Amino acid sequence: MSIEIERAEAITWIRIQMAQHGLSLSDLQAAGCFAEPPPAPSLGAVRYRNAQGQGWDGRGAMPDWLQRAINAGQNVEHFQVG
Repeated sequence: MSIEIERAEAITWIRIQMAQHGLSLSDLQAAGCFAEPPPAPSLGAVRYRNAQGQGWDGRGAMPDWLQRAINAGQNVEHFQVG
């Protein structure tokens, strides 16, 4: 099934649901359905980074990629940025 057909079917389904429940676009807007998502939490400056671009700011639990590298004998300083 093409994406255009799937979208058309989804729109039709939404319109039916709105009609069945007596909802208008303003009802959905008032309920926050179209609000901008909250911004992602700001991360600290990346202190460690691997060759695939995965980074860690050094806070919280050590990420799996870094823990696996250390378990394999790599030194954490190898991944330090700057």
